[in-house]
Amino acid sequence: MTGKMCVNLTCSADDTDKATVAFVIANAAVASDRDTMVFLNVEGVRLSQNGFADDIHEEGFAPLADLISSFVGAGGKVWVCSPCFKKRNLDEAALIDGATIVGGAKLVEFLADGSPSVSY
Repeated sequence: MTGKMCVNLTCSADDTDKATVAFVIANAAVASDRDTMVFLNVEGVRLSQNGFADDIHEEGFAPLADLISSFVGAGGKVWVCSPCFKKRNLDEAALIDGATIVGGAKLVEFLADGSPSVSY
């Protein structure tokens, strides 16, 4: 891969447009041969749960569940903020394929070499 890219996502069903565009950008990055990671935090952690994105479909875009699946299938990583996940009492057994619960130190490590990041 030719570099890294972080897409920081703080929303899910509370702003489906931002959630969708974040995964559109993430798919473009991983297709451009970037080591790409989506960091789900705040309300974005809800997208880590199997089935949560199934009914999210913004006009003009592929369904969000398909975008997430394509991203992971292309080698993208989904990291889930541990404190945000725990605060919302989500189910670790219901994590989507490709999702990993991480702490803030893991995000800092990923970004430490100056990796670009966009936030939604």
